[in-house]
Amino acid sequence: MEFTKIAGTELTVSRIGLGTWAIGGWMWGGSDESDSIAAICAAVDHDINLIDTAPVYGFGRSEEILGKALASHGLRNRVVIATKVGLDWRDRQPYRHASRRRIFAEVEASLKRIGTDYIDIYQLHWPDPFIPVEECAQAMLALLKQGKIRAIGVSNFTRLQMRDFRRVTRIHTVQPPYNLFERESEQDVLPYCLWHGITSLAYGPLCRGLLSGRMRSETAFSGDDQPKIDPKFQQPRYGQYLRAVAELDRFARENYGRRVIHLALRWVLDQPGVSVALWGARRPSQLDPLGQVMGWTLGHDAMQEIDRIVRKNVTNPIGPEYMAPPVRAEIAAA
Repeated sequence: MEFTKIAGTELTVSRIGLGTWAIGGWMWGGSDESDSIAAICAAVDHDINLIDTAPVYGFGRSEEILGKALASHGLRNRVVIATKVGLDWRDRQPYRHASRRRIFAEVEASLKRIGTDYIDIYQLHWPDPFIPVEECAQAMLALLKQGKIRAIGVSNFTRLQMRDFRRVTRIHTVQPPYNLFERESEQDVLPYCLWHGITSLAYGPLCRGLLSGRMRSETAFSGDDQPKIDPKFQQPRYGQYLRAVAELDRFARENYGRRVIHLALRWVLDQPGVSVALWGARRPSQLDPLGQVMGWTLGHDAMQEIDRIVRKNVTNPIGPEYMAPPVRAEIAAA
């Protein structure tokens, strides 16, 4: 495992973190609690010490399962916990809500669900356009001074939003969506992190499983699976992305003796400005590919060829904009 420091703190984290959105079950077709706890323990056995969660993942369930795993296996002192704040929900519909009062209430709820007296990294999940960013930053700073959190993070923020936040307090981490098919963060977020010494935690390195190499044109999605609402999984785009995945898989096999799933994660880790990649797993077996991700890197020529493959096949790309939750006014009008 490779490790890195969280800028401005004493925290050292694995460069692969465990993402637990799927453990919550919501938008991932459900999850099994015993499998999820086993996955958390397996991640620690893989030397992963960063675990990322959020209240909205399963509407509290992900944090609760994490808390059970920590308590039953004595893991709290072996892991760095990152969770989030700023999303509320009604009838299983999340919406942005990041007032000072909400932040103070939500940290207490997360501490209780996880079963800990402090959170290592506390992240504002999405910017709330109805709340001045300065108010959010002041609330987070207050929690830091109280010792309830060890580091301040933001997620899904633009460069300008980070700039305004940093006028009040330091940002230790930022969490943008980033993978071979969603590269918008290269334009401003990742360069901003490099310039200002902010640790980046890239989420979605497999693009909702699209880069796993396991999806086919006939793959069926059911229930609340994300691909049902992700435009990448709708034809004709879906076919374009699958052709790119197939060619990337051939490239990985012929040049590295690996598969596209390993290539996709290594690519994220080798990008300038990326400190950590978050790998989602809700079963221990989903961590098996990690053994072939470490110990090698992608050189300049390989990066160029990967870019060429993606450009050639994906002629109508689209980003992760569909994931943005509504604001309170949109919920009220619904």
